[in-house]
Amino acid sequence: MSFFDTLQEATHQERHELFNLPIILDALEGKVSLESYRAFLAQAYYHVRHTVPLMMACGARLPSHLEWLRKAVCEYIEEEYGHEQWVLNDIAACGGDRDAVRDGQPSMPIELMVSFLYDLIARGNPVGLFGMVNVLEGTSIALATHAAGSIRQHLGLPESAFSYLSSHGSLDIEHMQTYRRLMNRLEDPADQAAVIHASKVVYRLYIDMFRGLPRAAEIHHAAA
Repeated sequence: MSFFDTLQEATHQERHELFNLPIILDALEGKVSLESYRAFLAQAYYHVRHTVPLMMACGARLPSHLEWLRKAVCEYIEEEYGHEQWVLNDIAACGGDRDAVRDGQPSMPIELMVSFLYDLIARGNPVGLFGMVNVLEGTSIALATHAAGSIRQHLGLPESAFSYLSSHGSLDIEHMQTYRRLMNRLEDPADQAAVIHASKVVYRLYIDMFRGLPRAAEIHHAAA
């Protein structure tokens, strides 16, 4: 079995739990409130703004025998640069306060996720950062391809409010094809273990983030 397939098998339980969360099921059916979508975008901003700095830190710490992976990190940085501005633009396009989000604080799961990843690079195995890629890009592909259009239609929002989510559908599908090839070149058991461990940790914290988002049904009940 290839390592990419091993990784997917090792994280099957976490992935299943994420995609069966009530708010994710709501999203896949397009049943998301404006408050829920804005809250999702805010938390997306709080981790997306760290993608490039994390990748830069990872690339600097990779050993020379993984030079081929450093090259891939450089390409990834170039493609991901500035995406946090897309999120802020989406927040503004759906009537949110982009400045308040930019100057605000992430939820605890996102704060812990970002802190874990920086610490993993600094004190652990920097290759483990690719566990984050496995979780976030795999999730964004599903949300972009199956949920973005129906959410936009349900909320009556312009396409300009979905630049982050919609663009990451096709972009991350291409990224995941590249990611599969890269992971299948990882031969060191320690590197493989680091990617699996980080994937499990990020899945757990990402699940906790989604659990903290307001659901449309809860908002309706509170207003009644």
